[in-house]
Amino acid sequence: VDLTHVERQQVEPAGLMLSSKPQPCTRSPRVHGSMRSVLRKLVQTNIASPAHASAPVTAAMKKLEEIEFDNLTLRTLPVDDSYNPNTRQVPGACFSLVAPGKVDNPQLVAASPEALSLLDIDPSEIKRPDFVKFFSGNRPLPGSQYAAHCYAGHQFGYFSGQLGDGAAMYIGEVVNSAGERWELQFKGAGPTPYSRAADGRKVLRSSVREFLCSEAMYHLGVPTTRAGTCVTSDTRIVRDPLYDGNAIRERATVITRIAPTFLRFGSFEIFKPTDSQTGRTGPSVGREAEMLPAMLHHTIRTYYPHLWAEHGGDALAASHRAGNEDAWHPLYRAWFGEVVRRTASLVAAWQAVGWCHGVLNTDNMSIIGVTIDYGPFGFLDAYDPNHVCNGSDDGGRYTYKAQPDICRWNCAKLAEAVKWALPERIAKAELAVYDEEYRRTYTRLMRAKLGLTKQEEGDEGLVADLFQLMDEAGADFTSTFRTLARFPMDPAADPSAARDTEDALVSYCTEPEVLAAQRGSRIPPQNLTMLLQLAQRDPALLAQLGATPGMIQEEAERHKASEKLRAMSAQDKARADRTAWAQWLTRYGERLGREVAAGADPAARVATMNATNPRFVLRNWMAHEAIQAAEGGDFSQVQDLLELLRTPFTTENEDASFRAAVARGRRASEPSAVAAPASAEEAAAAAATAPIATSRAAQAAATGEGGGDDYDAAVAGRAE
Repeated sequence: VDLTHVERQQVEPAGLMLSSKPQPCTRSPRVHGSMRSVLRKLVQTNIASPAHASAPVTAAMKKLEEIEFDNLTLRTLPVDDSYNPNTRQVPGACFSLVAPGKVDNPQLVAASPEALSLLDIDPSEIKRPDFVKFFSGNRPLPGSQYAAHCYAGHQFGYFSGQLGDGAAMYIGEVVNSAGERWELQFKGAGPTPYSRAADGRKVLRSSVREFLCSEAMYHLGVPTTRAGTCVTSDTRIVRDPLYDGNAIRERATVITRIAPTFLRFGSFEIFKPTDSQTGRTGPSVGREAEMLPAMLHHTIRTYYPHLWAEHGGDALAASHRAGNEDAWHPLYRAWFGEVVRRTASLVAAWQAVGWCHGVLNTDNMSIIGVTIDYGPFGFLDAYDPNHVCNGSDDGGRYTYKAQPDICRWNCAKLAEAVKWALPERIAKAELAVYDEEYRRTYTRLMRAKLGLTKQEEGDEGLVADLFQLMDEAGADFTSTFRTLARFPMDPAADPSAARDTEDALVSYCTEPEVLAAQRGSRIPPQNLTMLLQLAQRDPALLAQLGATPGMIQEEAERHKASEKLRAMSAQDKARADRTAWAQWLTRYGERLGREVAAGADPAARVATMNATNPRFVLRNWMAHEAIQAAEGGDFSQVQDLLELLRTPFTTENEDASFRAAVARGRRASEPSAVAAPASAEEAAAAAATAPIATSRAAQAAATGEGGGDDYDAAVAGRAE
């Protein structure tokens, strides 16, 4: 039974002077060989296996000229049709009509036939010589109409006023042969009225990352926008990748994104009156009476049709009279509650795969509960609840552990945004379901990750202690959970397998000097001492610096832990890690024993865990090497990586990878032991699951940092 997509079906709904820069990954891989050879080997193996082949496309496929556009959103919501491309405030409109800019010599980096099939596009169309013209903005698709969305938002906790699609463009909506409505969108196709001082373009680095991660998240079972194409060009744009004054000319690149809609929380914040902290207002303040009902009705009728039907939306609209707005409250309340539940479920799915968004501003929150706007995102390598993947998040607002609370805060801001239609007291009653939904979904996912089918009171404690161990040991998130499927349900009956699992888990823990560098205080020691003294003498002055005594104390604890790690040898840490794992695995084994006593099937447990815990995620080093090759004109590594990410739960060649991990674990804590080096097969299989140490420059390139990339708008918003 192919359980690859079980989790998707379950998860989908129906400042202080801190230097929170992304840290190098956990350790250098003990493998050799190029990325190209590793991916080729794995991809060829996976494609050859029918169990991991994509589901055949059965819909009626069409040529590009036959795609059926039905641009309902532009017909329903207010549109600025001036075609004025100049940066400006746009009151009274949800969209502005625009035109994409053309690029020189467009070239296809990669395409996702699966994503394009949502639009009924025949895969053979990708091979057309003029395919790239349609998906670079050089030639319009028949029936398309380009527009940029006007929205506002809270960025890093502060209201920033009008934001909008500064680099994205609505292309149109396609109703496919199955009756599904999909919005097609460009990203990087040129300036719009919302581009501010930017050029509306994107570089190859950030475009490849978003393209790959969108598809990777889909195959991981996480609700997400899709990516159809990635097209680069010979048009050059100037960027300063490291903000060090060394600007370079990079390839202008355009991707296409696909989702039912790209409406977001910020879409409804355009009516916000003057903010008391920032002094900014939404562009359509004062127009909520005429615009907000139309926006809500379009959103609910189109993307929540079950709620519209259940609450008699058509009848309400037909009989609506001014002054009878209360009649809509039950429908609005049901809709808001569903948005809250979908958002809570979504962030639980992020946490379960160890994924950080990086820029969880309200304008980056989907109104239908899918992942949107892939900027400085990152999958966890070594588990670190305080991990910050966004180099511009100096205050650590968007850490991995903060994501559930931040998304709840964002839901509260949505409640404020629609208060003219739904009183806040009613909306906030629905907001109370967020924590319950998050905990329910997260607990279910964690039980699946550990192969537990029965509920026990102590399960949350078992999970919490596992994460504490992983935090202290710097255990690799993805590889740790994947390896736990190897642990026998009856350890006493199979001590060899239990020991091998323990060895492998030790191998995925971070060496002390690397962990010390990652986990140390983000404040220089001499500054930290002064701030600790200031926290005792003058907390008010400390607050003016954007800090609290608690924050400074936390930094002091980080410094203390880092110094302790620096004093530890690699062998001592490996032995400590082994002891910690042995203790936790004993408890886990006892818990599994109770599963067996209740009739659990060991084979089904392994299948469930392997269908829940991915073997492959988009690690930064993998993206970085593919991007480097693409910048040199070789797009095959991006294409190979896309193929690999399509089968994240594959078990092909996994035994070789596991054997290599076991050998590393034994060598780590037993330095006197002589172990044979990993074979070429083991090395190749291990490479794609191992983190890799990178320089700061390489990390910046891998995460897409630099002028003009996806979080520039957030930086600019704060700078203003």
